[in-house]
Amino acid sequence: MEDNTTSRPLILVTNDDGIFAKGIKELVKAIHPFGEVVVVAPDKPQSGKSHAVTLDAPLWYMVSKFDDADRAYKCTGTPSDCIKIALYRIMDRKPDLIISGINHGSNSSVNILYSGTMGAAMEGAIHGIPSIGFSLLSFNSDADFAAAAHFAAIITEKTISRLGSLPFVCLNVNIPCLPIDEIKGIKVVRQSKGEWIEDFVRNYHPSNKRPYYWLTGEYHDLEPDSHDTDTWHLDNGYIAIQPVTVDCTDYKALDAMNGEGWF
Repeated sequence: MEDNTTSRPLILVTNDDGIFAKGIKELVKAIHPFGEVVVVAPDKPQSGKSHAVTLDAPLWYMVSKFDDADRAYKCTGTPSDCIKIALYRIMDRKPDLIISGINHGSNSSVNILYSGTMGAAMEGAIHGIPSIGFSLLSFNSDADFAAAAHFAAIITEKTISRLGSLPFVCLNVNIPCLPIDEIKGIKVVRQSKGEWIEDFVRNYHPSNKRPYYWLTGEYHDLEPDSHDTDTWHLDNGYIAIQPVTVDCTDYKALDAMNGEGWF
């Protein structure tokens, strides 16, 4: 009988909540019908790591049991480390698609800059591999991922069907924490402008009374009346897809500075 394994799309999966998180388990279960799935994920939570890579310690990876995956490995590094070591040491061919998530919590607006989930997806983008980061708007470790997994499967299948006809793409996908029948649809939108108003809560160590600080904050949407942003659509029951790129150039500023002859 002919082995069709190599003809199936090869999908590399990671996350930033760790290989044992509920979100990545539900993601792999949902997308496994669409290809050969290899999981390389952090061995512990790595939220907020953005695009960090490990330079001051050795990395380790080892085989891990994982339902619905063809192969799985846990790695001591960050989400971006996981992608790098998967591409250069673990996998025997370049993946057709990289998927990160499903993250526990939003990565809309400026949150993308802090996100380990999207850091991993952007690492895929650097290597020219179509990549998707999925996030559910719930920080509950036991959140209901039924709707998120359902729509992750739809978006993954659509992306795979377009791999040969669309230009390279990296998608930031955020999904409201709602039942499937309450999600109004999927919209491709721009990133909203927002900021975190932050504080550091001070406490004192019980043994030596030295102060220590714990980061807290509240997100502020700076354009709540704009109906074309990810934040607005998420607040109104839609899945928000934001196409992103590794090119950080501000082209308006570039043209303005050159036009004004700054240097």
